[in-house]
Amino acid sequence: MTPMHDEPKKTLTYRDAGVDIDQGAALVDRIKPAAKATARPGVMGGLGGFGGLFRLAAKDYVDPILVSGTDGVGTKLKIAIDLDRHDTIGIDLVAMCVNDVVVQGAEPLFFLDYFATGALDVDTAATVINGIAEGCRLAGCALLGGETAEMPDMYAAKHYDLAGFTVGVVEASKVIDGSRIAPGDVILGLASSGVHSNGYSLVRRIVANDGGDYSVDVGGRTLGDALIVPTRIYVKPLLEAFAHHDVRGLAHITGGGITDNLPRVLPDGVVAHIDLAGWSLPPLFRWLRDHGPVAEAEMLRTFNCGLGMLVVTPAAGAAALAKTLEAQGETVFTVGRIAAGTGAERVIYSGRLA
Repeated sequence: MTPMHDEPKKTLTYRDAGVDIDQGAALVDRIKPAAKATARPGVMGGLGGFGGLFRLAAKDYVDPILVSGTDGVGTKLKIAIDLDRHDTIGIDLVAMCVNDVVVQGAEPLFFLDYFATGALDVDTAATVINGIAEGCRLAGCALLGGETAEMPDMYAAKHYDLAGFTVGVVEASKVIDGSRIAPGDVILGLASSGVHSNGYSLVRRIVANDGGDYSVDVGGRTLGDALIVPTRIYVKPLLEAFAHHDVRGLAHITGGGITDNLPRVLPDGVVAHIDLAGWSLPPLFRWLRDHGPVAEAEMLRTFNCGLGMLVVTPAAGAAALAKTLEAQGETVFTVGRIAAGTGAERVIYSGRLA
């Protein structure tokens, strides 16, 4: 008898395992023009290298300090995926990083992104990364590179995750760290564009408890439209303000709200008094408060409540600073003052959110 032989096994490829290298290459080709459009002085080379190159011109600085930041957009991604709206979530990613860097006085220089998914959809990924490029344009920084990770079995179908990384620079003598904040200083609030990119786990719980309908009207637009509005990027207006005014401290109002973020820039011996009547709670936040319901203290510790950035400046120059920021397109409110104090409560509220 002729001996039996097993049939040879089919050789496996990376594509058989769920990773398509050709799709990744196609994505790089799709996004190269968007990345190139964000180029600024200092950028060397383009996408595709093992690392992004940036030359810091020594002639422009006496003692340059590099400031780095990294962040994501949290579960706002779930809403983008549920709504199949991917064009602005990249702006959120950039905003969360560059707003953190600029509060220390730094100009963002470049940005890198990390996009991870189970199976790469080139159209969706390109839409997201084009949004990242738009965020970089708004911030004046270069999209220097990134990573696209295709990881089968790690993510649900059509789901993806994002992370961002930025580096900025500031002259050592111009670092803003809050150390010069003093009693009598004024606190200005810059309007947010919406919930920005924090608190969305609570947002989604409120929406789910209310029936999960993103089409309901909130202030003249659908709830879905209101929730997907990208985080405001404050970089260019603030850089203009730094050039002409004495800015002593800034707080990017992210997770933790005003209650937890403002104390991060307050030196010892002072407290912040915030007048809640100094601005009006936008319709989206009123909807979230009423439909939760969410108590006022929790609102102030979870959401930005309509103020995405707080700026501390001497009283004598506050009006002029506000005019500069308004000329740059910001909506500015006078929301509080700094006073002497040593208690555990660093932010003291008066009035009510209305």
